[in-house]
Amino acid sequence: MTTTGTTSFSPEFTEIAEEAFERAGRELRSGYDLRTARRSMNLLTIEWSNRGVNMWTMEQGTINLTQGLSTYALPTDTIDLMDHVIRTGANTQSTQQDLTISRISVDTYASIPAKLNQARPIQIWVQRLSGEVSPLNITLTASINSLVTTIPVSSVADLPSAGFVKINSEIIYYGYLNVTTNALEGCFRGQANTTAASHSITPTPPLIYNPNLPAATLWPTPDGSQPYQLVYWRLRRMKDAGSGVQTPDINFRFLPCLMAGLAYYIANKIPEGQERIDRLKLDYEEQFALAAGEDREKATARFVPRIIRIY
Repeated sequence: MTTTGTTSFSPEFTEIAEEAFERAGRELRSGYDLRTARRSMNLLTIEWSNRGVNMWTMEQGTINLTQGLSTYALPTDTIDLMDHVIRTGANTQSTQQDLTISRISVDTYASIPAKLNQARPIQIWVQRLSGEVSPLNITLTASINSLVTTIPVSSVADLPSAGFVKINSEIIYYGYLNVTTNALEGCFRGQANTTAASHSITPTPPLIYNPNLPAATLWPTPDGSQPYQLVYWRLRRMKDAGSGVQTPDINFRFLPCLMAGLAYYIANKIPEGQERIDRLKLDYEEQFALAAGEDREKATARFVPRIIRIY
């Protein structure tokens, strides 16, 4: 007997939908069936993200830190950060060091009295925002070039005290608001891999948007003593189901779980599947437990107590 010699089984979404419909008790018949299966698959992968860590969605990233800037945008599809370090000597490999920083909550960050103190960062607060862009009811009131750090706007009443705004295609971080002159002050231009640009109010003043970006805030604020990098490992969202000809953005170990879960989701929506719901649910949970049990770190864990001496 001769084997195929390949290990490339990766079904397209249409094949996955066909298998799921058959398990739910009906054939895939129409374009609507394909559309409802695609919607269910997108909801299913979001559920997996809520259940825990999906190892194949972990990615490493780096951000070059800027003196005086404490908050940095993360990629918009970021779910959470799993680990992070501050890298010193990033431009010189012979002196490069990765130094651990501890994660803190919003309560701890809020209690820090001197947030603008500059030094090597030792703590990080992760803001797990959606990345959705929404329009603000404000506009630019004067043309600006790519260098200005004070940006005049029609109102600052509905803006948070510090954060990100989007003007045309540029994302800008502002440090504080000037309520007297209606201006964004202490701006850092061209954030989140965008480019600092000039913005004109003619013929029409551009509308200002809130990008609601996931972000990491460091403390102390980076100083200028040497170049720093934030090196992080993040969990990203799984890619959408697509138009039907793409393969799913999952590890092969989760294919049985995907088939079982999608069949369960579909059975909840069609008359033919009502009698199979309990069995499909049980099969789905069993397949998820098997896949999640395999999709994990297999390194030895070691716990070291932290001893604080009081003199």
